[in-house]
Amino acid sequence: MRATSNRKLAEALGVSETAVRKALAAGRISRDPAGGFDVAKVKRQWAGNTDAAQQRPTAKANPNLRPVPAAALASVRETHRESGDAGGAEPLAGGGPSFLQARTANEVLKAQERRLRLQRLKGELIDRARATAQVFTLARQERDAWVQWPARVAADLAAELGLETHTVQTALEAAVKAQLAEVAELKPRFD
Repeated sequence: MRATSNRKLAEALGVSETAVRKALAAGRISRDPAGGFDVAKVKRQWAGNTDAAQQRPTAKANPNLRPVPAAALASVRETHRESGDAGGAEPLAGGGPSFLQARTANEVLKAQERRLRLQRLKGELIDRARATAQVFTLARQERDAWVQWPARVAADLAAELGLETHTVQTALEAAVKAQLAEVAELKPRFD
């Protein structure tokens, strides 16, 4: 098969006309002596002289491409949303993000991870499980101090009020238990 123009060759190869012009200028493909293109020969030249890593994959160019998992696409969209970016260019026709959008999302995620790691190293961030355990320990110490308080102050308070020590201690214990039960319903939130 022969192609007589850059446009016809681009259609036969499944690439843009600009890519054909660039390949001609770089010497990766060549014309026939008559000025046209032998498509089979050009395909061999294209395959042998073109870096595949520099090519944008398309479904037409590579039917063996696997679809991107929906979770990965959702992650890319979420990253763009969190960074305040609309995602750059419009999504591809298949509904997924472009390579540029995915790469941008990856760079944003890496920057966020580095920022968090730096904040952790500076001591600005703490481990959630450790903070929860610390709050629990402090709350238990506070509760234990309140439970022991009526026994410590009952005798002095009873003498000052002229009442029986046991009566004052029982009343204080009931009041403290009611207060602790009310406070126990409060749950720490780490949002």
